[in-house]
Amino acid sequence: MKLFVKNRWLVAGLLIAGMLNISSCYNNASREDTIFHYNEFNGIASLDPAFAKSQSVMWAAHQLYNTLVEIDDSLHIVPSLAHSWEVSADKREFIFHLRTDVVFHDDAAFPGGKGRALKAGDVVYSFQRLMDAATASPGSWIFNRKVDSLQPFTAINDSTFRLRLIRPYHPILGIISMQYCSIVPKEAVEKYGTDFRRHPVGTGPFQYVTWEEGQALVLKKNPHYFEKDSAGVSLPYLDGIKVSFYDSKATEFLLFRQKQLEFINDIESSFKDEVLTKRGGLRKNWEGRIVLHTNPYLNIEYLGILVDTSNKIVRNSPLAIRKIRQAINFGFDRRKMIVYLRNSLGTPAESGFVPMGLPSFDTSAVKGYRYSPARCKQLLAEAGFPDGKGLPPIKLHTIAIYADMANFIAKQLEESGIRVQVEVVQKSLLLTMTSSSTTPFFRGSWIADYPDAENYLSVFYSKNPAPPNYTRYNNPAFDALFEKAITETNDSARYLLYQQADQLIMNDAPVVPLWYDEVVHLVQPHVKGFHPNALNLLELRRVKLD
Repeated sequence: MKLFVKNRWLVAGLLIAGMLNISSCYNNASREDTIFHYNEFNGIASLDPAFAKSQSVMWAAHQLYNTLVEIDDSLHIVPSLAHSWEVSADKREFIFHLRTDVVFHDDAAFPGGKGRALKAGDVVYSFQRLMDAATASPGSWIFNRKVDSLQPFTAINDSTFRLRLIRPYHPILGIISMQYCSIVPKEAVEKYGTDFRRHPVGTGPFQYVTWEEGQALVLKKNPHYFEKDSAGVSLPYLDGIKVSFYDSKATEFLLFRQKQLEFINDIESSFKDEVLTKRGGLRKNWEGRIVLHTNPYLNIEYLGILVDTSNKIVRNSPLAIRKIRQAINFGFDRRKMIVYLRNSLGTPAESGFVPMGLPSFDTSAVKGYRYSPARCKQLLAEAGFPDGKGLPPIKLHTIAIYADMANFIAKQLEESGIRVQVEVVQKSLLLTMTSSSTTPFFRGSWIADYPDAENYLSVFYSKNPAPPNYTRYNNPAFDALFEKAITETNDSARYLLYQQADQLIMNDAPVVPLWYDEVVHLVQPHVKGFHPNALNLLELRRVKLD
């Protein structure tokens, strides 16, 4: 077989053979059982929703837990654990009425091992735990300066929960739809302690079976799940989920070709040309064999620039000069990059940091950057570096899968006199460097947690730590617009404020927007009811396997 000519494919095959023997309880299941298989290239750091910082953890948490409200495919806030809610006249108090048919997964943490009913006290506990410094959740900031300092969360009775704000904050419903805000039982957290990260107990459509870190995660259908379809059939339809953890995209693609995986998320650049045309469609030899799903994705890919001049590495960097940052933004062709490196999947980010798909997005209201070597050279000259003379090299940190993109940008910038040295590092190291402000120039992305521009603009709010403010941007004018926008209840007025704030970011250029993303799934034809969404959340409740 051609694919096994190289030793790496033989090794991959041996690894796969070993993998297929894991979790015997599922491998020995009857042929009628429907198990959804996918590979998590980046691994899963935790199954505790308080640590749902990355997409891989969010995907797992979404299967295991529920939130009070959630986002539907049309990006509307809809009920989940709360069947309804009311807002006070001053917009500072939210009363949520909980469903009374929700129970936690059966687990040894409960008397007799039987899951108990969800109560409003569980919501209070989960939100307080998220904010507790002892939890050390990367999502602890989401309630900062938003909820009341004395009584932010109250259980009025077992089925009624009250959330109280300091001041009106329009995006709060989006905030509590995040996986960080999943509801967990105190008994399980206390029983398992730090091991709760690998022994999750929630109310979600699937429940934990086993997790061999680095090898496989297995979940099974929750027989007591509360949701039903329109015909009254209990969800989910699937019997279980099995996640593998191959860190080789080549192995993942091979598994998919062998029909060992139901789908793969995104396609590595080395395989894109084999599967996709430059216009983003399936090549003829793949038509009918697989299904291509694409959908606008609330994610922006960008290069971040540290702009905190109190930091020594910024003071000594040419990136401290705004005109240099603007020159970089003008110095490469986003459109060409999308066609040749992304096979036309995505839209060049020539407007603001807030991506396409959100109602406040408006290319006529927010002007970003388009490729202009002349403008790039003009700004270099105005900054005191004509044709790049005297400009020291700038180091760009990225991860391996974005190395081709970084090298493309570096090559084009060099033509205008800006020398960029691309350094590839491990993802974990890059996250550490950006969080600790020890890299002045870095590749990043921001995926929406909820569909509101506030989610993106919060990345630049000076009172936010890193994360989310990795660039350490600090502009009082921006902060004033941001603070006014989040209290504005009129949509049109709020969108205008968002656009003005986004334009300030573009003018100051603490980031280099690259592209507004698309969800890209390759799916097996036997998978039914599996649809992409703008948050790229893995939604499996209504999936069936033929």
